[in-house]
Amino acid sequence: MYKVRVILDTKEDVIRTLLVDSTINLEKLHLTIAKSFGFKGQEMASFYRTDEEWIQGEEIPLFNMEEISEVISMQTCTLNTTLPKENDKLIYVYDFLKMWTFYVEVIEISSEEKPGLPLIILTVGEIPAEAPEKEFISENPEGIDDMDDEYGHFDDYEFNEY
Repeated sequence: MYKVRVILDTKEDVIRTLLVDSTINLEKLHLTIAKSFGFKGQEMASFYRTDEEWIQGEEIPLFNMEEISEVISMQTCTLNTTLPKENDKLIYVYDFLKMWTFYVEVIEISSEEKPGLPLIILTVGEIPAEAPEKEFISENPEGIDDMDDEYGHFDDYEFNEY
């Protein structure tokens, strides 16, 4: 059994703590999280692997959209293999049009079996009426000052000539 804390990325604290079976797949976790925050679970969503600093890594999509069957999806990833240790983390994004973003962390792993899982054991805060706006800020890699420097000024070209 896993105790999982899910925190909505908002200014106000909106937290759910869930008890889930360790062998569920991430699709079941997705539905559990969505419903615990009052969503129907019908929108596209993805989990993202992350490190201790919450740096977003590999995507685990809801569906395998590739023709190659080896691509991972929520259906093929179980909780105990994706998050094998306490303090393991994922980022969960629900509804790509609104970009509800959640931080998912394993806070306890137990061999105890409990009937009736999944369960919401802690609810803090209410979900806002609208998803918070996201700022997408790219970091400028070293050595790249500006695209204009490498290719000249794009304003100098007459694009209407063709």
